[in-house]
Amino acid sequence: MRSHTLNRVYLFILLGALLASCSQKEKKLPEVAVRDTTITVENSFTELFVDSVTLNRFVKTTENDSIANQIQSFYNHRNYQFAWFFPDGLADFVPTFLGLQNDYIHYSGDSSLYNAALVSRIDSLKQLKKINPKDTSIVNTELLLTEQFFKYASRAYSGDHRINIQELNWYIPRKKINTEAFLDSLLKNKAQNLSAYEPVNRQYNLLKENLLKYYQIRKDQTWDSLAPDKKKYKEGNSYAIVPEIKQRLFALGDLPEADTSDLLDTSLTQAVKRFQTRFGLKQDGQIGAAFFREINVPIQERIQQILINMERIRWVPATPTTDYLLVNIPEYKLHVYEDGNLSFSMNVVVGSEAHNTVIFSGTLNQIVFSPYWNVPPSILKNEILPGIKRRPNYLAKHNMEWNGNAVRQKPGPKNSLGLVKFLFPNSYNIYLHDTPSKNLFGESSRAFSHGCIRLSEPKRLAEFLLRKDSTWTEQKITDAMNLGKEKYVRLRGKAEIPVFIGYFTAWVDQNGLLNFRKDIYGHDKKMAERLFSTGTEAVALKN
Repeated sequence: MRSHTLNRVYLFILLGALLASCSQKEKKLPEVAVRDTTITVENSFTELFVDSVTLNRFVKTTENDSIANQIQSFYNHRNYQFAWFFPDGLADFVPTFLGLQNDYIHYSGDSSLYNAALVSRIDSLKQLKKINPKDTSIVNTELLLTEQFFKYASRAYSGDHRINIQELNWYIPRKKINTEAFLDSLLKNKAQNLSAYEPVNRQYNLLKENLLKYYQIRKDQTWDSLAPDKKKYKEGNSYAIVPEIKQRLFALGDLPEADTSDLLDTSLTQAVKRFQTRFGLKQDGQIGAAFFREINVPIQERIQQILINMERIRWVPATPTTDYLLVNIPEYKLHVYEDGNLSFSMNVVVGSEAHNTVIFSGTLNQIVFSPYWNVPPSILKNEILPGIKRRPNYLAKHNMEWNGNAVRQKPGPKNSLGLVKFLFPNSYNIYLHDTPSKNLFGESSRAFSHGCIRLSEPKRLAEFLLRKDSTWTEQKITDAMNLGKEKYVRLRGKAEIPVFIGYFTAWVDQNGLLNFRKDIYGHDKKMAERLFSTGTEAVALKN
């Protein structure tokens, strides 16, 4: 019996190894470009060319197959021309690239990219005034610089590939960057005007700027917990704690000028309101429990929060220039973009902690006016059927009916989906919809749903989506919402619109203000375990 069990164990292990091997084989590597032999010494921009034998030998010793293919493709495109050296010496954009990399290492704490041997090589070649393309040291430095660039670009712009984003419940596909095209642009522009071709979402650099400010705050300030000594603080009065509050709000940029007085004046009230805006609190200017809870969070934790969200930003595409919708779950907001610019935003209600709204992307292609609500099996089992047992008229009271073996709620103003819903096909059964429970939009925390996203201004979204169809007037949309029977409207072609359901607890808003929100689903905590336990970004937190 024992031998049979062991055989099954060995078979399971062998099968697992074979599956893993197949999975690795199926991993798609970047295609290698065909060598461009039309480039010759006569028409090239440099007379320096890498020997093909040397290049092939170098590529074969490159440990990362993806980067090996990128190196080969890069030099094939340029018919083996040098990139980092000119006949009269090292290119002036080499120090610029190394500066970019050092900047990344500084703010991310990821010292694994630092290549001391390469830096030493470059230092030893800086003074050369004539470059010999057959000099082994020079050729190897040329190739090592290209390899180093691809390593840097992959990490800095697409994120840490050691992190499995789906393990973190993130189902928006990682962006794909063309590092070869990025390097070509860098060389062509001599590393100038980087923002014009840098393959990163605009939010990334905005967060980076604020990260550096927070590093400085951590260096300059002590951030011990402030203990309130009053239940309520009134404007016009003086309090012993006010100078410390002013000092912190000045450091954070909410108080425009330094002030050491203990008077709770109008400028402090305005600074508190600004702080409350940035943290998603009720903007009443009151120095209360919620205010102290947020301002007492250690600066080091805020640095971690920024780094976590910078990593997420690396996964997403560069800022789209098209129409799109973005729901930021921790912010409880839907942002509507037209041609890449923010058009308007609205409050939303998202899934509760027990019913997380899924992080994913899709394409909105249908509007359903006066919708039925098809009750999900879980709600039918846990809520509807117990209700029917208690009260035989439960379905009629809630305007519901049997539809085969399922239950649905009829269209109308009391329908749980309200008067309109917006569909973007997905396997999570998540969509945007109206709601009769308008009171929830006034809450500062709005995680109440079973996973779908409730909109505070659904009619406004319908008008935006149908704005280019002249037959859909405001009155017609209102009539369709109150029709009393279900009406599907299909968006076609360019009218279809990408939808991103994201999870960002730190970002910079359109007014240039750094915002923070609570980690309502615990996703930041999971990210922290992966990012800061490896000793990479953690280095930055200790320095």
